[in-house]
Amino acid sequence: MWEYTDEVKKYFTNPVNVGEIEDADGVGEVGSLACGDALKLTFKLDENGRIVDAKFKTFGCASAIASSSVLTEMIKGLTLEEAEKITNKDIVARLGGLPKEKMHCSVMGEQALKAAIRNYRGEAPEPAEEGEIVCQCFGVTDKEIERVALANDLHTIEEITNYTKAGGGCESCHDKIQEILDRLWAEHKARPQPIEVRPPRKKLTNIQKMKLIEETLEREVRPALKADGGDIELIDIEGDRVLVSLRGTCSSCAASQATLSQFVQSKLREFVSEDLVVEEVKP
Repeated sequence: MWEYTDEVKKYFTNPVNVGEIEDADGVGEVGSLACGDALKLTFKLDENGRIVDAKFKTFGCASAIASSSVLTEMIKGLTLEEAEKITNKDIVARLGGLPKEKMHCSVMGEQALKAAIRNYRGEAPEPAEEGEIVCQCFGVTDKEIERVALANDLHTIEEITNYTKAGGGCESCHDKIQEILDRLWAEHKARPQPIEVRPPRKKLTNIQKMKLIEETLEREVRPALKADGGDIELIDIEGDRVLVSLRGTCSSCAASQATLSQFVQSKLREFVSEDLVVEEVKP
């Protein structure tokens, strides 16, 4: 029996934004009924180019429904440039985690979002993964296995199955999947890794830092929390420590620590300073 977080249970038992926008600006469809999971994502933009509405139709399990539902909430209010940065890891973090056997549901959400954005821009659908079909049961190619493995740091057959379903049927492809993983990571280890050089950020004064933190919480964090009935209050700033208090449903949520570290803190580090550490102050 799989253990689901309260967030997964909430979005599965009471999913939001179910349906289809008839005059949608973007439409993305991924998966297939034959493979057991399918998702159709539609969105509508406002006059400023931000996603004002999003809906989904999913055929799948509880994790697929929860992943699709929470994704529609995550992208509301974002520009397409902001939305296309969302990955399956962000979806999982927002749900407070998924059973490892259900990680492919978050991957499907990321794929549907990218497909919908391509549709809006008038771009051809992303071509199917080229390469050799490794898993005949689910039609997964060696190229897809390589891409997902690199994106999510996967090293075992079980992990590949959890993220792509490959190997989850007759299991006759397990040896081939292991060969791909062995070769992929051997090549990756031998390849010189690029060193990312970022221009140094201008040192902020205390007043500038406080203003940026307040603006980021208001613009990037609070809308997402409010969509789930929660909120956040800035209590104090002590050097690089940002003291906050969660309100509403967030205050009693089992995934509150994941929300703080993987969502709130990551947003503040992205828009303000990489040195910031978010800590919760209990009322």
